[in-house]
Amino acid sequence: MKRQLYTADHDAFRETVRTFLAKEVLPHYARWEEDGIVSREVWRAAGRQGLLGLAVEEQYGGGGNPDFRYSAVLAEEFARAGTPGLALVLHNDMVGPYLTSLATEEQKQRWLPGFCSGEIVTAIAMTEPGAGSDLQGIRTGAEDHGDHWLLNGSKTFISNGVLADLVIVVARTTPEGGARGLSLLVVERAMAGFERGRNLDKIGQRAQDTAELFFRDVRVPKENLLGTLNGAFLHLMTHLAQERLVIAVAAIAGAEHLLELTMAYVKEREAFGRELARLQHVRFQIAEMATECAVTRTFLDRCVADHVNGDLDAVHASMAKWWATELHKRVADRCLQLHGGYGYMTEYPVAKAFTDSRVQTIYGGTTEIMKELIGRSLLA
Repeated sequence: MKRQLYTADHDAFRETVRTFLAKEVLPHYARWEEDGIVSREVWRAAGRQGLLGLAVEEQYGGGGNPDFRYSAVLAEEFARAGTPGLALVLHNDMVGPYLTSLATEEQKQRWLPGFCSGEIVTAIAMTEPGAGSDLQGIRTGAEDHGDHWLLNGSKTFISNGVLADLVIVVARTTPEGGARGLSLLVVERAMAGFERGRNLDKIGQRAQDTAELFFRDVRVPKENLLGTLNGAFLHLMTHLAQERLVIAVAAIAGAEHLLELTMAYVKEREAFGRELARLQHVRFQIAEMATECAVTRTFLDRCVADHVNGDLDAVHASMAKWWATELHKRVADRCLQLHGGYGYMTEYPVAKAFTDSRVQTIYGGTTEIMKELIGRSLLA
C-alpha cells in the first residue's frame, strides 16, 4: 500500500538521515554499546547536519520547520538502523517542545543555540524511585528562597542522564504537590548539589545512557522556572501526546524492518529439505505480521497527519502508543522464533531488536496506563 504521508522534501531529508547514520553512527555503534554511552562528538555532528532543533526557529540556530513529519522520518530511520542509543528523538521531540513553547525570550537565547548545535544535550526528569507513571506521586521538591528555588530529591531511569547538560526537572513547588502543585525547573550541569548516580545497566538499548539523578540543596535560579509556576501538570499533559506518538512511529518502523529481515531469512534458510518460506506455518506467520503492520501503519500515518494539522488528541496518541509498541514487541518475538537458534545470537539484528524494543511498552507511559487513559476518556 503506497504511503501518502510524505513529500519529495521529506524523502530528500530521509536520504540525509541515512547518510548521517552510515557515516557518523553505524561505524561506532558497537563500541558505544560496550561503553554504555555515545560520544559527545556525534551530537555535535548531528547539529552540523541539521538534525537537531528541527522545529526551533532559525534565529536560534534551528531548522525553523514545525512540520512533525521530519521528526517522524528521523524516528523511522533510527529505528530501522537499530540505533536507539543516540537519542535525538528524545532531544528534539520530547524535550524540545517544552523549550520552544514555554521558554521566555531570555531562556531561548540562553539554551536554544546550544540545543541546536549539539553543544547542549538535554533530558527530562519525571520518574522517581517511588513514582513512575503516577506523576501526582512525585516527591522531589523545591522550596522558594526568594531569588532561587532550593531543590531536593532524586530521579531514576533518566535517558540522556549522564550526558545531559540541561535537565527539565518535574518538582513539587507546593507542600501538597499533585496536579496543582508541580513545576518545571531547569537544572544545568554545573549547578552545585546536582549529582549523577551510576549509568544503569539495561538489557537493551545499551548505548543509551540512562542514569539516576540526585539533587541535594541545588540552588535553581528563579529565571530557570520553565512555564507557569505550579502549572507543570498541564504542561506535561499538553506535550505527552507528541512524545507518545513519536515512540509509536519508531515502534511500527522497527516492526516493519524486522519483518523485512525475517522474510529475507526464511527465503534463504532451509529445513527438512526445502526453504522455510515454503512451509505453510511460516507463511501464515509472515501473513499475520504483515497484515498487522499494514493496518498499524495506516493508523499511525493518519495520527501523524492529524498531529501536523493540530488535530491529534490524547486518546488517539495513547491508542497509537500502546498498540504500536505492543505490536513491535510481538513481532520481535515471532521473528526471533522464525530465526531459530540464530535469532538468539547477538550478531543477528533480530536478537538486539528483541531486547531493544522491550522497553517501549514501559517508557512514555506503560501500556496499562495508556489503556486506562483511553477507557477513562471513552467512559467519562
